[in-house]
Amino acid sequence: MDARVSEGPRLAGWSPPPAKPVFRLGRIHDPQNPMPQIIQAAYEQPVVRQASPVGAFYVVGDPEGVKRVFLDNVANYPKTDMERRLFGAIFGNGLLSSEGDTWRSHRRTMAPPFAPLSVASYAPGMVRDVADFQTCWDQAPADEPVDVARDMTRLTLQIISRAVFSTDGAELGEVMERSIAGAMDATRIGLADFVPVLSGLRMAAREKRIAEVFAEFDGVVARLTTEREHSPGGADLLSRLIAARDAETGGGMTAQEVRDQVVTIFVAGHETTAAAMAWIWYLLAQHPLAEARLHAELDAVLGGRAPAAEDLPNLGYTRMVIEEAMRLYPPAPGTSTRIALQADEICGVKIPKGAMICVAPWVTHRHRLYWDRPEAFEPERFSKENAAGRSRFAYIPFGAGPRVCIGASLAMTEMLIVLATLAQRYRLALAPGHEVELFHQVTVRPKGGLPMIVSRR
Repeated sequence: MDARVSEGPRLAGWSPPPAKPVFRLGRIHDPQNPMPQIIQAAYEQPVVRQASPVGAFYVVGDPEGVKRVFLDNVANYPKTDMERRLFGAIFGNGLLSSEGDTWRSHRRTMAPPFAPLSVASYAPGMVRDVADFQTCWDQAPADEPVDVARDMTRLTLQIISRAVFSTDGAELGEVMERSIAGAMDATRIGLADFVPVLSGLRMAAREKRIAEVFAEFDGVVARLTTEREHSPGGADLLSRLIAARDAETGGGMTAQEVRDQVVTIFVAGHETTAAAMAWIWYLLAQHPLAEARLHAELDAVLGGRAPAAEDLPNLGYTRMVIEEAMRLYPPAPGTSTRIALQADEICGVKIPKGAMICVAPWVTHRHRLYWDRPEAFEPERFSKENAAGRSRFAYIPFGAGPRVCIGASLAMTEMLIVLATLAQRYRLALAPGHEVELFHQVTVRPKGGLPMIVSRR
């Protein structure tokens, strides 16, 4: 089936919008939609006011509206108190949770470890980790499925562990896997979390639980940080964070601040990359012509050898596959909920003071006013010609504005290396009879895993 004409899963009950939009409530019951609380009108109009059990909020899907919230008037739209506490419990004072001058200082301090030359230096280690991983798929029984979602989690955890901690990666990977699982369980929010008396008690209990699940990880990071401080000059990310200095003030980060940034890198980087890779394999299995074009590029550019950092700019279609997969299945389908400090106007809609604002990549990436055939998998959307003139706020898998993900280049490098290495060697097919259903808990994953049959090319 042609990748340009075949369609992916559609939102249940969708039909083209009427001439005069109808703003209506109602869930979209669809196992392929991780955000069933968002009403259908949000996919059809720039800004939609939506009622909910916890109060009305505004869903902003228009790229210019996203730009208004994330860039032009960003100071007017901070995170909610609940989200700040929740992020703070997991990430401490890392980039995802810090604000104001602290965030700006940390962002400047962390820029060099994520600069292009630094990112390129991690590529050889990534290649080695993927080569080691190939043994798992080489040994997989011919007719028995493997859980590709689980395998991508293990692989990306090993890659980020080695990049951050060098030879200590294996030890930290296991510890961090347990911590992430515990933290994700603790993030579950229910209606009781919005009841004034109960919300504080529930949040305090949640903060205590998160501190407990990270205790083992914190102890290991503290030990490794002390070791690096006594033996400076290492090439891993931990050593670079310890040595990094704010370009304006000359100050570095404390041991606690380094720990918070490491947790942020692990949770935000590893989880999202693993999820993205799982969906890439799923989509390629559904679109054989796109898979064939990917294989042709890899054969022409690499000819069976492992990719190097200098090969990545030549893997144009490989990058397009990744970008389109993250459009259809953004690893974090919903961003943080914001509060309007002052009354504002977004795309002609009056926003009252105190209103809750939702910007969701899942909605913006599938918006019917801004994407042609938004549910179709078409990597060609991201060719230079087709992407020319597209608002950079129409595609936000890594966020947008001043708080755009600092690790976006590192994540893209990792995904290019993983896909280029493994797709040269294997083809994957969804296990017969398996129905894919989405599970949304910060990231969006295949519910119950992603069983696929691995075969050698």
